[in-house]
Amino acid sequence: MTAVTVPVATRLEARGLVREFAGGAGVHGVDLTVEPGEIHAIVGLNGAGKTTLMRLLLGMLRPTAGSVCIDGIEIARGAASRWSRVGQLVEHPLAYAELDGRSNLIVAARLHGAERRAAGALVDRAIAEFDLGRYASVRASRLSLGNRQRLGLAAALQHDPALIVLDEPTNALDPAGVILLREALLRRAGADAGILVSSHHLDEVARIADRITVVNAGRTIGSLDPGGVDLERAFFAMLLDDDRARDRADDPAGDREREAAA
Repeated sequence: MTAVTVPVATRLEARGLVREFAGGAGVHGVDLTVEPGEIHAIVGLNGAGKTTLMRLLLGMLRPTAGSVCIDGIEIARGAASRWSRVGQLVEHPLAYAELDGRSNLIVAARLHGAERRAAGALVDRAIAEFDLGRYASVRASRLSLGNRQRLGLAAALQHDPALIVLDEPTNALDPAGVILLREALLRRAGADAGILVSSHHLDEVARIADRITVVNAGRTIGSLDPGGVDLERAFFAMLLDDDRARDRADDPAGDREREAAA
C-alpha cells in the first residue's frame, strides 16, 4: 500500500494586515507567511513596526483590517488549544519575579498545555539547552538581563511549538547565549517548526534565516538574500529608496518643482 503524504499547512499567514495609530504609525497592509521548517526574519530600523506586527500576528492587538491564520485556521475563531502549539517572546521576557528559574519554567510549561508529569522533563531539557543550571534555583528578580532573556526563550521553546515568534531574541544575550539560541532554532526548524524572528542585526539573522523581509514605516518593502554580499549596504539602499518614494508620493508638487529646477 502506498503511503499517503498529508501536506503540512502554512504555519503562519497574514493577509492585508492593518492597524493604524494617531500620527500615521502602525502596520499598513502587510502580507507575510512562515512555512514549516522555515526561519523567516523580518528586519528594520527601530520604529519600523516590527513589534506591532508581531503583536498583531499573535492576537495581542486586534487589526483594523486583514486576517491572520495559524496552521490554516484564522486566529479570530481558532480554538484556545491551538495556542499550546505557539511559542513567543515579544518585547521582553515574562517571568514571575518571586519565583525561581525552574518554577517559572514549570508554570510556562503548564500554561502551554503540558501535563503535570511531563512538565518536569520539559523543564530539565530546557535548563540544559539554555545552560540555566546555575540559575534554576535563583529568583527571576535576581537574574541579570541576559539570563532573564535566556529564561524567557527557554519558556517559549521548551514545549516544542509548531510556530515560534520571537521579537529581537538576541537582546542582552552574550555570545554564548546567541550561539545556544541559534542552535535551538535550527533544531526546531529541522523538526518542521515555522519560525519568525525580528531583528536589526543583519549579520546574525543571515546565519540562520531562509528568508529575510525588510520592514519600513509599517510596510514590507522587499527582501534580502541571506547569502548575499554586503547585506547592510543592500538594506540601507532599500530603505533610502522607499523613503524617497514615500516623500515623492506625499509631495508630488514639490517633486516636480525640484525636477524643473534641476
